[in-house]
Amino acid sequence: MIKLDQFLKLVGIAPTGGQAKLMIIDGDVKVNGEVETRRGRKLVSSDRVTVAGQVFEVGDVISSSANE
Repeated sequence: MIKLDQFLKLVGIAPTGGQAKLMIIDGDVKVNGEVETRRGRKLVSSDRVTVAGQVFEVGDVISSSANE
């Protein structure tokens, strides 16, 4: 599992934790099609995160970053 704000930093959408927090609070982030305003939301591999029209499969991102 990974927290939503950490995930946004990992995929490069937010350069800092503060920026990730603002994006989440402003309602710019969706998890599984629903707006998510909790930055501590724990994501599982089956979740899909959408930001600015970009969709990220949590499982794909976590597994590819673990291989690097």
